Amino acid sequence: MLSNRRRRWVLHYLKRTDEERVELRTLVDSVSSWEYDVPADELPWKKRKRVYTALRQSHLPKLDDAGAIEYDQTRGVVELTDEAAELQMYLEYVPADDIPWSEVYLGLAGIGVVLTVLARYAIFPFVELGGTALAAIFVAMFGVTAFVHTCYAHRNRIGRGEPPR
Repeated sequence: MLSNRRRRWVLHYLKRTDEERVELRTLVDSVSSWEYDVPADELPWKKRKRVYTALRQSHLPKLDDAGAIEYDQTRGVVELTDEAAELQMYLEYVPADDIPWSEVYLGLAGIGVVLTVLARYAIFPFVELGGTALAAIFVAMFGVTAFVHTCYAHRNRIGRGEPPR
């Protein structure tokens, strides 16, 4: 369901808006603007029509069937459901240029092992490094990295910042 960019854009828009219900026309304008990277009022009618047709016939019914939205086709309105909140863990995207966090944490663990060995065998400049100082270094390394990781994850959540690509 979330493998399609237009569906992610629909959810992104609905999560960002303050309105409870959104008209299909408004949704089409935003999605087509993001898709073609042009302001909606500058888009040719054919391009908006292409997005309108795809949303109306395919994407919105699929999101409705999945329970993420309520789509009233006769009135042309779309509404985010409470069940969409349960999908939050699936609504994060990973940009192509994102940091490989598993490798970052593996690298930190490797640095921790090296520091521990250097401190254990009193190799300069770690001769006087005690257990408390070593623990403080580990906590600082992982704490700063976890903070940065949390900021990245927060930024990449659908419904915040720029629309997902």
